[in-house]
Amino acid sequence: MRTKIVATIGPASNTKEKLKALAEAGVSVFRLNFSHGGASDFVKIINYIREVEKEIGRPITIMQDLSGPKIRLGVVPEGSIQVSKGMELLLGPTDKRTDEMAYLPFDHEVIIESLEPGDRMVLADGGLQFIVRERRKKDGLVLLVADNEGIVTSRKGLALPGKSTRVKALTDKDKKDLEDGLKLGVDAVAISYVQTAEDVREARALIAKSGRKVPVVVKLERQSAVDNLDEILKETDIVMVARGDLGVECPLPKLPALQKHIIKACNAASKPVIVATQMLLSMVNNPAPTRAETTDVANAVLDGADCVMMSEETAMGNFPVETVQYMSKITTEAEKLLEDNRTLEEPSSDKGIPEFLAYSACLLADKAKAKAIVSHSLSGGSARQVSSRRPPQAIYALTPDPSTIKALNFVWGTTPIFVDKGQVQKTHLERAEEFIDRSPEFEVNDCAVITAGQLKDSSTPRGTNLVKIYWK
Repeated sequence: MRTKIVATIGPASNTKEKLKALAEAGVSVFRLNFSHGGASDFVKIINYIREVEKEIGRPITIMQDLSGPKIRLGVVPEGSIQVSKGMELLLGPTDKRTDEMAYLPFDHEVIIESLEPGDRMVLADGGLQFIVRERRKKDGLVLLVADNEGIVTSRKGLALPGKSTRVKALTDKDKKDLEDGLKLGVDAVAISYVQTAEDVREARALIAKSGRKVPVVVKLERQSAVDNLDEILKETDIVMVARGDLGVECPLPKLPALQKHIIKACNAASKPVIVATQMLLSMVNNPAPTRAETTDVANAVLDGADCVMMSEETAMGNFPVETVQYMSKITTEAEKLLEDNRTLEEPSSDKGIPEFLAYSACLLADKAKAKAIVSHSLSGGSARQVSSRRPPQAIYALTPDPSTIKALNFVWGTTPIFVDKGQVQKTHLERAEEFIDRSPEFEVNDCAVITAGQLKDSSTPRGTNLVKIYWK
């Protein structure tokens, strides 16, 4: 299995025994959803994961997922409102409530002020849809017309498909959760409802202020984020195709094309990409997935996903371990097809040296029938470049940076290996050769392709600048 698995932790999986079983089944990254708690709620789980990590002998990454500005209705005094198609309702602040007609309390005045006639508003993940008829001049309340029938209850999530708002991605709660999570030792941070590259820069600044170095995962949930994808990719480390909210923001028939577009852009930028939401949802209650789910997971791998993620399946489901086992089997089979259909394409002339070095490494590995590609770097960038070309060979990424080790758990086909930085007398190339010589994964006369930084005059290498064929 070369596709990485991300599993969300919840009541169904928060014991040490379950966490170990999930890791042994193939989980590389555990997601902690801070929408359902604060740092204090995850202390025990983080400690369990670190114990499991030591017991199984491989690195496990902990990803903190910040809740973001989830936009919700206020409290509906009636408890619920039965809505019929064509029904008129008013939307406005709680303290401006009127008995003129059915009233939806909503205390985000910035958003209210941005609404215009014709805007579409969605509640309960698409269950209820409304059209804005007008924003009344006399009191500032918004007149809505229901586009379907359903029941409105308190605190329902609200979305405005296709509309950019001035709400920042990081709330005060997120900033506090981020500070606390970094102190607890999380390895990656996911930010929700990103709209612009500035949202990413704000998160990076807060992380830098803490003194920690962890990768940022951008969750693409809004059309505005997709529109700004190129700029966001320049700032982020990892991307998540968060199909739940994205499927509300964008018409569902367009979602498969959007997924392919995002993955292709991430692959081109050598940025790991996670596909998430409802991948094996039926396994919350069933011991096996549906045929459609199986196909969905396989297609995500064939599209170029580095990781596949489970939410309810492992957080609340009745079969969390079995779900991961199925996910592993499906991705393994898809990878065989990926290998069969792979073509190694030369980078376009506008690409830089890293892309051509990665291409050269993969080309040499194919021609020499190498068993593996071994990459030594501080940042893991060369391993990501190689991985983006989806070589059939195993990829071993050597680094002396513990934070890079954890970040590489998001990278397809890559096994991160920690090397001792204290061996200052050894070059990156020498460390790579030593790894091959000592590793039981390589037999005598096995061939490997090495990418590394070549030292010059005992100075620190400025990046990967060497590709070498090496026989054990």
